[in-house]
Amino acid sequence: MLKIFVSLLLSSSVFGETIDKLHPLSIEFIDAINRQQNMWKAGKNFDENTPMSEIKKLTGSLKSNIKLPIKHHKTDSDIPDTFFAYDQWPQCENVIRTIRDQASCSSSWAVAAASAMSDRRCIKSNGELTVLVSSEDLLECCSNCGQGCDGGYPYMAWLYWQTDGIVTGGIYNTTDGCKSYSMWPCERYTHDDLRPPCNDYNFTTPTCNRQCDSPDKVYANELTYGDGSPYNLTTVEDIQRDIMQHGSVEATIKVYEDFLSYQLGVYSYTMGDLVGEQSIRIVGWGVEDDLPYWRAANSWNYNWGLYGYVKILRGTNEVGIESEVIAGLPKI
Repeated sequence: MLKIFVSLLLSSSVFGETIDKLHPLSIEFIDAINRQQNMWKAGKNFDENTPMSEIKKLTGSLKSNIKLPIKHHKTDSDIPDTFFAYDQWPQCENVIRTIRDQASCSSSWAVAAASAMSDRRCIKSNGELTVLVSSEDLLECCSNCGQGCDGGYPYMAWLYWQTDGIVTGGIYNTTDGCKSYSMWPCERYTHDDLRPPCNDYNFTTPTCNRQCDSPDKVYANELTYGDGSPYNLTTVEDIQRDIMQHGSVEATIKVYEDFLSYQLGVYSYTMGDLVGEQSIRIVGWGVEDDLPYWRAANSWNYNWGLYGYVKILRGTNEVGIESEVIAGLPKI
């Protein structure tokens, strides 16, 4: 019933909008989004002059034909209406609430994976292991993961964690791990002029360097590992139960042009062309105005969306969010 309602609500023919010629970053496009639905609010996130080639770098997940083992949770325990990992495990709140910035690099596949790994590692250690898993090391050194800054495969990232290990390391310009993210945040938003424009840079995949940033740390000693094979979660309940037991998971969504302007509310695709596929980290779920949603951390810094987060309609596989969910367990 919900899916039928949403479909009718978002049908452009109902409102008679003509949107074919609107620029996807323009005020006119944003106004059209807001006229066509009332589930979420679109707003000016990007300067209209931002090249779409730069926008496409904000995605980065590639499709794989590899079939993962599917994990089911055989339990009758209740699932709450609302659950957020940072509330459930306050000793790991700073880890879970970290919003990364993939910069001008299509590395969401690595950033979302390393973020979820970091959450799970902290949770399993009961808050003892708070240093993040390095998205930089994963991006640099996993040669089977895809094309680095031109996109990669989320499954291979988790498999690499199991087989080769990934060192510790945080966001750009941090020093509390082995290898921090080397690509600095750049300016892509209309309300932040403190950083240089992203299109001033042409970031390429960094060369694999099996050394820590500081000579005081030894690469081999900083390696973290996954425990056992990664797996898929294919039902809403299995995704929820896995998050309740182990923490955040990695999901891949289809990014359409309207998603770029998301600011608040429960997102559901309204209008615009497909931009690419993006990996995000689901940290929990809730209900807003009778609409069930997933709460997910994006990797476009805190400037975008709800301070880096997005709420996506839950239970209808909106933009594919429930069809490609991957996770694994940490070795402690």
